[in-house]
Amino acid sequence: MKASFSEYLIVGSGLSGLTAAHTLQKAGETDVVVLESRDRVGGRIFASNGIDFGATWFQTHHLQVLDLLNELGIGKFHQYTKGKSVLVYSTMAPEHYFENDPDTPSAYRIVGGSMALVKGLSETVEEQILLNTKVIAIRQTESFLVVETDQGLFTAKKVIMTIPPKIATRINFEPELPEKVSLAMDGTHTWMSNAMKVGITYSTPFWKDKNFSGTLIGQVGAVTELYDHTDFDNGQYALMGFINEGLREYSDEERKARILAYLTKYLGEAAMEYHTYEEKDWSQDWHTSCEAIKSIYMSPSYGNPLFQEAYMNNMLVFSGAETSAVYGGYMDGAIASGIRAAKQVMEG
Repeated sequence: MKASFSEYLIVGSGLSGLTAAHTLQKAGETDVVVLESRDRVGGRIFASNGIDFGATWFQTHHLQVLDLLNELGIGKFHQYTKGKSVLVYSTMAPEHYFENDPDTPSAYRIVGGSMALVKGLSETVEEQILLNTKVIAIRQTESFLVVETDQGLFTAKKVIMTIPPKIATRINFEPELPEKVSLAMDGTHTWMSNAMKVGITYSTPFWKDKNFSGTLIGQVGAVTELYDHTDFDNGQYALMGFINEGLREYSDEERKARILAYLTKYLGEAAMEYHTYEEKDWSQDWHTSCEAIKSIYMSPSYGNPLFQEAYMNNMLVFSGAETSAVYGGYMDGAIASGIRAAKQVMEG
């Protein structure tokens, strides 16, 4: 089988992979191919019915996100936090109400949702992206790498591996990567791999009418975190949050009933008058998770220095949110690592 040749090949079209491709193109490097195993771009940035089920927020110190949004002409707005928020810290005690300091800026969201960032990036390189293409093996030759996929062979002088390190262990590397690198890949927690999110849309923002912010926090409830997810121009009213992982063992119907009952208890009966209800369990996403998922509630350690090095005769580099030395696990880290990897392969 004849292999398709390119100067640069990127594995994964998540935020890091798209940023790397965009960075290469801006530098005049147009001979780029992006391979994506999913049937869509974006990776762990994903939306349905206007709900961000993956990466959603960023902060004022996430300068890489701000710079990229400015470059692409995409707006930002603050997460809605006005009104009473609810804290449930015990099943034996009444809920606690609190209000955010109005002088303290809340996190940002992206106008049009996080997918607007993906869309803006992918439009600059869309002709170079191949969907439904799973990488099986990467073999080293003297002057290039052969990338075997379920859609055929590709060769490239440089390969940027942007999928989560733990997921990348499914790929057969010939010769094998150094043992310390393989161990680091397998031991790196994949951001979102254990998360379950829920998104519910409504015809009216009933929580705002009752002077609630839409924020509901509590590890003992059906939803551990819930937030207002109304879009920028108030075209759609919604609540979005993280489902307690203890509900994973329940049926879809029972879990939904428990979540809606929980929201009704603390936000009011109008919680039952929803327009759409949807869940996303990332642990069931083969591209993100694996059989042995591990729930991590503290910030995991990202940015292992081993992921900053080049391998396979300096033709393979790593990128992605988990590999970033700055703000690992965040959109900012994904963007920073994509820029770094692109520069690394051009300079190498």
